[in-house]
Amino acid sequence: MRTEPGEYLVGAYLKLIEECDVVDYNVRVPGGGLEGLGELDVVGLNFKNKTAFVCEVTTHILGLLYKNKVESVDRVRRKHERQRLYAKKFLDTFENHRFMFWSPVVPRGYLTTNLAKIKGLELVINGHYKQRIGELRELAKTAAHETQNPAFRVLQILEHLRDDV
Repeated sequence: MRTEPGEYLVGAYLKLIEECDVVDYNVRVPGGGLEGLGELDVVGLNFKNKTAFVCEVTTHILGLLYKNKVESVDRVRRKHERQRLYAKKFLDTFENHRFMFWSPVVPRGYLTTNLAKIKGLELVINGHYKQRIGELRELAKTAAHETQNPAFRVLQILEHLRDDV
């Protein structure tokens, strides 16, 4: 599965802001089978803080919506359950688990209200998403080093553009 630009942004945040030692994309459960069909978009591991970040990323720029509002919440809830099972089975050596859902545009109302009811899921949506990408942009203004992250590299280029000809 191809890594999406939104996933690279989340990976850059985990690596550069949360200081994860390892960031992986499109992680599948080892062993395959039916359980291995589902993927985890971004997993970050911070060994110093013993924190594992397990992230679902949905970059629908016109607004989060699958089939309908109810299906959208159910789908995120199911993905969160998969996050928890993965962490319990494979990340049990980490003291802290942060389960996150990242999406830049989530319509206020039914979706935001019901997503907020998913226990243990940290929502990085709307303004919170913008704020975190803003942190990356601020870092990109001063960082000139290569990070092996294409989304952050684009931010670096954009933040270093010059007005003179």
